[in-house]
Amino acid sequence: MSSRKRALIAGGAGFIGSHLCEYLLNLGYEVHVADNLVTGRKENIAPLFDRGLIWFDMDVISLHPLNHDYDEIYNLASPASPVEFSRIPVFILKTAAIGHMQLLEMAKDNGCPILLASTSEVYGDPLVHPQREDYLGNVNPVGPRGCYDEAKRYAEALSMAYHRMYKVDTRIVRIFNTYGPRMRPEDGRIIPNFAMQAFRREPLTVFGDGRQTRSFCYVSDMVAGLYALMQSSEHMPVNIGNPVERSVLEMADEINRLTGNTKAHKFLPLPQDDPKQRCPDISRARQILKWEPKVSLAQGLEKTLAYFREQASST
Repeated sequence: MSSRKRALIAGGAGFIGSHLCEYLLNLGYEVHVADNLVTGRKENIAPLFDRGLIWFDMDVISLHPLNHDYDEIYNLASPASPVEFSRIPVFILKTAAIGHMQLLEMAKDNGCPILLASTSEVYGDPLVHPQREDYLGNVNPVGPRGCYDEAKRYAEALSMAYHRMYKVDTRIVRIFNTYGPRMRPEDGRIIPNFAMQAFRREPLTVFGDGRQTRSFCYVSDMVAGLYALMQSSEHMPVNIGNPVERSVLEMADEINRLTGNTKAHKFLPLPQDDPKQRCPDISRARQILKWEPKVSLAQGLEKTLAYFREQASST
């Protein structure tokens, strides 16, 4: 019998998922991925096949039993871009409701811990700032973002129900804005949008007046936080993100400066229910996990823009 731990990562071909695959391989894990490439990309994980990564071409909604025992299950399977909210809303809801339940059943059968990648979107357009885990949120369930916000809220409730009823060893991480290489150029989120427009020498599209804020966490810090939470015994939600807050307009100006783009910004109306402020209180992560972000925005943007420069030059 191998002494290596075996992990299943649902959504492992996605942006954060592929970095988690690499992280676990570096730690000596055997890593399996379940991903149907709806938003994930095979090129994200292709370099890892030579290191033993195993990919199952399937989505969690129709997940069939995998004949493997797992030591850890990570559920990162969900489209997370605003572009997808109007394109595949029912799929997003099914992924959380049916897909996460199937993974919880697998964790129950394996007797192993399972981590749900939830989101800061469970706080909606927050009325409390910064957002702590005990804040119940301000979510519009029937708005255009409701398919994602409520999907993740339901998945959190499902995790806790399985923990309380079946003693499944669950983890819930609330992920705040994350960026880095392997984001899709057409992702629709702030940094991919700005980077691709800047390299194409186009005006950067700023929604609203640009004063709304986000907190940007580099992907290597995020993955380290996910792993630290999995190794803990914490069942209640934990925020993982960077508490340094930036306005959208600040980010647009910085990316223009770093790329040499001189085009003026293009301002459009703010989408419905778009959060005005988004910033994590990471006190629990610091206390429970001894985790906090290490990569500065300058360092993270340098690596991220290098990636998007290549993406822009190949299109």
